Order: sequence, then C-alpha cells, then structure tokens
Amino acid sequence: MNHTTPTDYLSDFERLGICVVIPTYNNAATLRDVVEGAARYCRHLIVVNDGSTDATRDILATLDASVTVVDFPANRGKGAALRAGFRKAASMGFEYAVTIDSDGQHYPSDLPMFAEAIARNPGALIVGERDLSGVDINAKSAFANKFSNFWFRLQTGCRLRDTQTGYRAYPLSKLHGLRLLTSRYEAELELLVLAAWHGVEIVGIPINVYYPPQEERVTHFRPIADFARISVLNTILCAGAVAYGLPARIITSLTQKRLFNREFKIFTRRNGDKREAAVTLDRLARSIYGLSYFLFWSVCVFTPGIHLYFSIGQDSERKRRRLHRMLQWISNFLTVRFPGATTEYENPSAETFDRPALIICNHQSHLDLPVLMSISPKMIFLTNDWVWNNPFYGRIIHQAEFLPVSAGMDVILPRLRDLRDRGYSIVVFPEGTRSADCSILRFRQGAFMLARELELDIVPMVLHGAGHYLPKKDFMFRKGRITLKILPRISTATMDDLPTRKWASVFRRMISDEYTAIATRRENVEYFRSLVLYKYAWRGWRTVARCKSTLKQAMAHPGAFAAPKESAKIRIVNSGIGTFALLYALVNPRCEVFAFESCRADHLTASGTPALPPNLHFKNAIWESDYGDDADFDLTIALDSDNRRGRDSESLKLNIKS
Repeated sequence: MNHTTPTDYLSDFERLGICVVIPTYNNAATLRDVVEGAARYCRHLIVVNDGSTDATRDILATLDASVTVVDFPANRGKGAALRAGFRKAASMGFEYAVTIDSDGQHYPSDLPMFAEAIARNPGALIVGERDLSGVDINAKSAFANKFSNFWFRLQTGCRLRDTQTGYRAYPLSKLHGLRLLTSRYEAELELLVLAAWHGVEIVGIPINVYYPPQEERVTHFRPIADFARISVLNTILCAGAVAYGLPARIITSLTQKRLFNREFKIFTRRNGDKREAAVTLDRLARSIYGLSYFLFWSVCVFTPGIHLYFSIGQDSERKRRRLHRMLQWISNFLTVRFPGATTEYENPSAETFDRPALIICNHQSHLDLPVLMSISPKMIFLTNDWVWNNPFYGRIIHQAEFLPVSAGMDVILPRLRDLRDRGYSIVVFPEGTRSADCSILRFRQGAFMLARELELDIVPMVLHGAGHYLPKKDFMFRKGRITLKILPRISTATMDDLPTRKWASVFRRMISDEYTAIATRRENVEYFRSLVLYKYAWRGWRTVARCKSTLKQAMAHPGAFAAPKESAKIRIVNSGIGTFALLYALVNPRCEVFAFESCRADHLTASGTPALPPNLHFKNAIWESDYGDDADFDLTIALDSDNRRGRDSESLKLNIKS
C-alpha cells in the first residue's frame, strides 16, 4: 500500500462505493471538525441534522456543497436519523454507509480501516470495537455496554466486544427491518440483531476513541428512560430470537450454503498432504470399474488363456503372431472403454508398420502400452522391471517377447535382431521415466544407438492426454481425451554423420514441438473443466457451488480465454475463489496470470487450491495501488463487472461471478 496522505484514499472510497453518514443533534462544537476530518478520506458525506436547536444549521450552511444534508425540523431520535441517512445513501447509489458520531469521540482517521475491512469482507457489517480499558467513562455506560453484549450473543449466537459503538459500516443492500427500526439509541442494537438473523457477517475491528473530561462531554443518553427502552427491546428480541431468529438463521444457512462448509480432508488429502485432485464419487466409481474391468480380462481371462494356449502343442511363430494379434485386439477393446475418456489416433502419413522400425514415444502413464499396442500387432516393447515383473500381466508380456531394459544391451541386442528379422518394430520410451506434469524429459541416447545398430528407420509418436487422465502420482482416473499422433517415418541413413547425442536432441525437439501443437488444439476450456472441479471438490458446499456456477458461466464465454499473444501478462480483477483464473492459466500455460481479489476469505480459498500451475499468481489487493500499473499488463479482465469494486480501466469486462 502506497497511501501517504488522506487524499490518497479518495478514489478507493469511490471505487468501493462508500459514503459516510453523520447523524447529529446539538453537537455544534465538534461537528465541523468531524465533517472536515471525514471529508479528507471520503468525497461523499451525508449529514442528518436531527432537529438541532444550537448552531448546527448555521455550520451546515457553510460546509462544502459536496456535503449532502438531510434536515429534520424536530428531533426524532438517532434511529430515525440513521434510517433517513441510509435511505438517502441508497438512493444515491452507494453500497456502504459508514456511520460516525458527531460528538468527536470517533477519529475520522480510522476511516481507512473501515474501507480495508469492507474490501476484505464484502457484504459484511463492520463494527468498530472500542478499547474502553483505561478510558474515563462512567460506570453506567460501562455496564450498559457489557449488558448489551451479553444479550446480543444470547439472541444471535455471535460474539462482539462492543455492541454500543456508533462507528460502523453498513452494507446498504443487506439492511433488514428499517421500517420496524426504533427511533432512539436502541436502534443500533436492533440493526445488529436483525443483520445476524439474516446471515449478514458481522466483523469487529479495533478503533480509537476519545472521551473528553466528564465536565466537557455532551451526551443525549437518558440513563433511566433509554436503559428501560433497551431492556424492553431486549425482551422483545429474545422472544423474536426463538420465534423468528433461529428459524431465519437455519434457512439462511441452507440458502447461502453455509452448512458443510469445511474441507472434507478424507477426500482432499492423502497422508496429510493435499491431493492434486480430490477423490470424487464419479472418480471413485470410474476407477473401481476400470480396475475391475482390467483385472477381469487380464487375470481371469487373458492370463490363463495364454497359459493354456502355449501349454497345448508346440511353440511356433504362428502362435506368437496370433498372440500379438490378440494383444492388439484386447488393447483396442480396453482403449475404447477407458471410463470417462476418449482415445483418438492421428496418422497423417498412413504408416502401416509393414517394415520394422524403431518407434519412439514420450511416456505419460501406465496406459501408454495399451494405447500403442492397439495400432499394430507387430510391436515389441522394451520395458522397465516394474512392468516385466508385474503380477497381473507379467506372464503375458514374457510370452509376447517383450524385453526388460535392465537385462543389458549385450543380452537383448541379439534377440532384438531376431525380432527385427521376423518383422517386428521395437518400441522405446527414450525418456526412461515419466514427468509428473506431463512435460517431456531429456531423451537418452540408448534408443538411438539401437536404431543405428539394428539399422532401423525411426517412427516418432506423440502421446497427449494420458498423463492427465491417469497422472503419475495418482491411481484414480479423471475425465480425459487421449491423442496418439504417428509422425512420418525417418530413415537413419540421413543422420549417420551425426552423433547419437544429437539424434536424441533432434527427436526430442520434434516430439516436444508436436506435443505443444496438440496441446494448443486440445487443451481448451472443456478439456480442463473437470480438473478444476476436482481441485475444488469437497472444500465446502458453498465453495463447490461457486466453482460450478463460475464454470457454467465461463463456458458461455469461450472467447474470453483467448490470450492477446503467446506469452502475455494477464491481470484478472475480482477473481473471487480463483476458478476463472485457474482455468485461464491452465488453458494458456505460457501466459503469466495475476489474479487480484480484495476479499481475504476468497483469496485464501484461491491460493489454497492444490497444485496450482506455476504461471498463476494470486494477489490479495485492497487499494488501487495494489493492482499495479495498467501498462504492465497486456490484458486486464474484470469479473463481476457490474460490481462497483471493479475498476474503470479494464479492457475486457465479464459478468461472471467468481
């Protein structure tokens, strides 16, 4: 925050839709100082003259024309003055009214704290809590405050340290019972109780207070009459709390989705760490179905069938080829039935694999083998020990003559020559392992040494989506779209003069470029929609509902996700719980996305989302200066653009609530 003078706050009060309401009755001695002090921070002041009989009207006549005056010919009481001030503020289009007493006990310099509290807690009623310890107040006032605090907690279930303070910020659209408001001091307690009953959040902030010496004070509090009125009101409110308040709070909790509003860690965490994607019922059902399906066919059908098949009669090349055709058939059978996923093949060069080749492909998940095996029966895979020794399908791949890389080149090279001569292509994952984020790792030279030794052409393949559908550190299926693209065959004779290190670099770049091209086409709003839902699932009823609502609205604005250039710097204002910003960052991984939100609770929800992409940065912004300079960003997107908390300089405004 770069505010150094009171006038630095003027635009922020304007942006937040805040005015200041000052009810006054016979406080001519302090009124001017209060008004002028408040005017240093806020341009819009409403003074309600509650029938003053001193010099108040003369003072108001000399004030700046920007001060709006509501004048009562006779005294009606503070409740009536507040009601008139709120109605005037609402008619002028303000969202919040900060009330400050005119007797000089409140410091106008505390107004920025109310603005900050409003920004951090949108829609809340902000109460300035006085520290009365060490303050020279009479025993009756101290008792009245404690008495009121007790009854307020009993009537609402909310705890406040100071229910008698007049320094407050009211959300004008959430005020209840203005028509029923009593006319005197007890009206302020009534406003608090009715707000709490209707689910308005009440937030206390510490404020300063000045009490002049007893002999200099001007007070209009009538200890006996007003205390009696407060007692009667508390009696009515206690009865109302049972008959109306409690049912209203229950209904509000349901309508505002405040029940079940905590994180269900059994679904969102594993061993205390946040899951990248929560366990949802559909993921659980999909994974159980997929695993059961696989185990049934591999363990109960295919493995015993293969054992029986090779136990009868002599081993022969005909049997081997038939086995590979069966493997292709079962791979096709499984691939088209991946639960929640579709698999697409792109073969622009119409490769048939009639001639043996070395097939290289990026490695994404455990599903890579069946996806590749489904395109041709003439494939031999070089596997790691985990696959070679797998208890479910290890026997099958042994019979299919797959080979473990760990056996060493001296052992497997003669067998690979034999397989080549029999018409089989060799499949290698040159990365050797998988990355957690699906990025393509460095290619090892071993695969290309094989191509040179075996004098095989190289057929590059690019696999996209399998690592998102079944991630490396997750054993539960998500929703997905898997793409396998077969690139044109390349003769190694054209690269004989290059070292294998250079081969690895050239083919890695080729596959990386094609992977990026596929990702650009495939990774759109619809592609990442389910992932965003999984990241917000089980984080509270209201959070999940807001996430779903934002996604629904975002799907209606697909053009909003088009970045102005490949490596743009994007600013998102009013980002809420971060759903839209997260989706934007996933769709545009090369853009730097800065998401600004003033509400502290929403910011914590957004920044607490697990496994955020590295190009997404959540910022808690309160003041205009927190948003940075417009020139620093290639595009600014304002969500909830009908909200006055938005800014005037956005280049794209969307009526999407996040």
